[in-house]
Amino acid sequence: MNATLVVLLSLATGAATPAARGEEGPPAWAYAVDPPGLKPPPDDGTLRRVPDSDAAFTLTQLRDLFFAPDWHPGDHPPLPAVVSRGRKPDVFACGMCHRADGPGGPENSSLAGLPKAYIIEQMADFKSGARKTSVPERLPPQLMAALSRAATDAEVESAAAYFSALRPRATIQVVETDTVPRTRVAGWHLAAMDGGGREPIGRRIIEIPEDLERFVSRDARSRFVAYVPVGSIRKGRALAAGRGGTTVQCGTCHGPDLKGLGPIPGIAGRSPSTFVRQLYDFQHGARAGAGSALMKPTVEKLTVDDMLSLAAYAASLRP
Repeated sequence: MNATLVVLLSLATGAATPAARGEEGPPAWAYAVDPPGLKPPPDDGTLRRVPDSDAAFTLTQLRDLFFAPDWHPGDHPPLPAVVSRGRKPDVFACGMCHRADGPGGPENSSLAGLPKAYIIEQMADFKSGARKTSVPERLPPQLMAALSRAATDAEVESAAAYFSALRPRATIQVVETDTVPRTRVAGWHLAAMDGGGREPIGRRIIEIPEDLERFVSRDARSRFVAYVPVGSIRKGRALAAGRGGTTVQCGTCHGPDLKGLGPIPGIAGRSPSTFVRQLYDFQHGARAGAGSALMKPTVEKLTVDDMLSLAAYAASLRP
C-alpha cells in the first residue's frame, strides 16, 4: 500500500445520498465521505508550523502514513516505534491518524485513556472482521482493518500500553444553536466552507476544527466546535439516565460520570461524530465483537435523533 495518504484518498469512492439510504440510514453528517476525485493541494516544499512548537514539517511529511508529526513532544512520554513510525509496508504509524498523544479527531477515534484491554480487543475485532462500518467507502476503517491484519501482537501491545496511560484532554466545545456554518467534507470530516455563510442546523451535529490548517497539520492540540440542536443536551441527559424506556442507563457500564469503569471505555468528552457512528454501527451489526452483546439493549430502540442527543450530552462532559 502506498505510503502517502494523498494517494489513498484518490482511491476512495463516493457515498450514497441520505435519500438513497432511507430516512434512518447512516447520517451523512456523522459518516463524512470525501467526494470522488478530491485531490489535496500539491506540496510546494514550504515548512508548516503550528503555535507553541519549534518543529516544522512539509506537506509530504504530514501526509506520510509512516510518520506521526510530534509537534509537542513535552506533552507525552516517548512515542513507541509503532506509534511514531509504524512498520513498512503495512503497519501505519498509529500517531499519524490518532495524533501523537491520541486525541484523534471527528474522522476517527480518540485513544487517549482508553483501557489497554479494550484497545487490544478492538484491534482483534478489526482483524477478524467483527468490527466494520455501516459506510464501507470510508477510508479510516479501511486503514484500520489493513493495519490490524499486519500488526504483530507485540506492536498492538506496545501501542495499547502507550495510549491507555495517557490522560484524555477536553478538546470539544459543544454549542447549542439553530444555525451553523456551511460546511464541506475535507479529509473524512467536516470543515467550514471558505467564504462563510450559515444555514439551519436541522437534526444534525456539525463538528468542525476551530483551526482547519492546524488540524490538517496533525497538531494534537487542535480543538473542535460541535454545533448541536437546541435542547439536545437536555434530551441526551435524560436518555443517558435511562428515563423513558428507550434505552438503559449508560452509567451502569461506563461509570456514573461516563469516564469509564474497569475495561469499559469512557464516553465523556469524546467526538460526537464518532459517538454516533459507533451507536449506529452497533445497532446495525457493523460492530459485532465481544462487547457488542452488552450494547444491544442500549441501541436497539434508538432513533438517529436519539443517538444525536446522546452524543451531544456525552460530548458536553469533561473526559
